[in-house]
Amino acid sequence: MSEKPENLERLDPVWARIRAEASEIAEREPVMSGFVHTSVLNHDRLETVIASHLAEKMGNAEIGARALGEVFEESLVNNPDLGETLRADIIAHYDRDPACRSYLDPVLYFKGFLALQAYRAAHWMITHDRRATALYIQNRASEVFQADIHPAAKIGRGVFIDHATGVVIGETAVVGDDVSMLHSVTLGGSGKEGGDRHPKIGNGVLISVGAKVLGNIRVGECAKIGGGSVVLTDVPAYSTAVGVPAKIIHGVSSTQPSRQMDHSVETPEGDGS
Repeated sequence: MSEKPENLERLDPVWARIRAEASEIAEREPVMSGFVHTSVLNHDRLETVIASHLAEKMGNAEIGARALGEVFEESLVNNPDLGETLRADIIAHYDRDPACRSYLDPVLYFKGFLALQAYRAAHWMITHDRRATALYIQNRASEVFQADIHPAAKIGRGVFIDHATGVVIGETAVVGDDVSMLHSVTLGGSGKEGGDRHPKIGNGVLISVGAKVLGNIRVGECAKIGGGSVVLTDVPAYSTAVGVPAKIIHGVSSTQPSRQMDHSVETPEGDGS
């Protein structure tokens, strides 16, 4: 049963706001009305919106949208933790991306958000002994959204992936809460070794455009990785790493770099580099 309108704001404010934004678009832009109703307003909850939208984008002749939709619903609808996490991801995109003007934007249009939710469904699958399904979702998501996130990676909530094109996150990578990263970021291995071989990214880290963090190394909480850097060694918390190979040059200018999205790198006074 659908939530009564007067209770929806109290029960699920994120979903209430998305419905209101969708209704406004349907009224203001008639050409979008059918799409908005099918994608959002015909659903009773946010989880089925995400499941259905992912399925429509990722379904193909191999596995159709209806079958994929059932897979996505199985992971998203029956898992309260994932429901809370995807809402935190929506808020992260809204708060940190100046191009994001509504909660609805990432849900319908932002492939970083959609790739992340496809990963979350695949991660649920691989942790419930559904490895083949998880790898299929990974493969399709990489084709559709141009972001390749291994389903066995561990990614926290409130994560923002801007643009997403070229993002690669390896099998044993760990990404904390409130992390922000831009396109072409790689969290990869450093060679052919097996086992635990990918980076561990702390809470609140900002990873700028094209940065490569390689190997089983640790990036401490609220650190900042400069654009185009290649990080091969640990990065202390509340510090900035930049260069090829990256060097620690100074502390961060903010205690919350991933939320402020400040990509500037200032050379310390007196440093001639």
